[in-house]
Amino acid sequence: FFFSSRRRHTRYIGDWSSDVCSSDVKLQFLYFIGRRNLPTKMQGTPGIHYVLKTPFKERPAEHLETAYFASGCFWGSEEMFWKCPGVVTTAVGYTGGHSKDPTYRDICRGDTNHAEGVKVVYDPEVISYTDLLKAFWESHDPTQGNKQGNDVGTQYRSAIFTVGLDQQTLATASKKAYEEALMANGYRKITTEIAPRGIFYYAEDNHQQYLAKPGSRQYCSAQPTGIPLPDAATWLPPTLLQYAPKLSPSELPLSRCAGSKCKV
Repeated sequence: FFFSSRRRHTRYIGDWSSDVCSSDVKLQFLYFIGRRNLPTKMQGTPGIHYVLKTPFKERPAEHLETAYFASGCFWGSEEMFWKCPGVVTTAVGYTGGHSKDPTYRDICRGDTNHAEGVKVVYDPEVISYTDLLKAFWESHDPTQGNKQGNDVGTQYRSAIFTVGLDQQTLATASKKAYEEALMANGYRKITTEIAPRGIFYYAEDNHQQYLAKPGSRQYCSAQPTGIPLPDAATWLPPTLLQYAPKLSPSELPLSRCAGSKCKV
């Protein structure tokens, strides 16, 4: 058998994640046998969202707001958010770590503490931060610690990086409510990190909107629990009622793994 060189990621070939972010040996091997299918040529216009056709690196217009989430492999996480009504643009990147200008290979080594994150720019008149929290919680299993499905490592942890006190308060309140719902159904405590936003380093261009690009492998490692976040009326702080949901549950997109325990 062929093993990864990183003890944290030791596993057989047949159980390896398609995201291949585990070790240099694994990375080189999977590139060689062609399992990655990561685009090697530029697809689309740099800095322009491949699906929404909006800029994702520019400063958002004043009427827009920004949120940052991490829920495992950022390919599937980003796809779910760009499908939300009212989301203007999204981007994937590395955040929550301690080194400057990390690359994909850097975070794969597991020593920078960055998470694979998604930047979400949205119109608060169409979709509220509470709606985004619902989409986030229900799109993965936030009790898995430093992993999500087959993807193992600190870069795959669940996290919410907040912008301002209101987001911090809402994220914390929703976490408490969802944890109670999960534990009532036999799950463990939520391990999701909630912290003020640090620097968001944009990932390489070939990772941006990856799942929408020709030649990409339609991979998903998310493990949604199937348990809904309780109605916001039960946990929304009285002082933050302006963040009440604007969308019905049916208007929010499902993770590509909703209803199943996806491996590939």
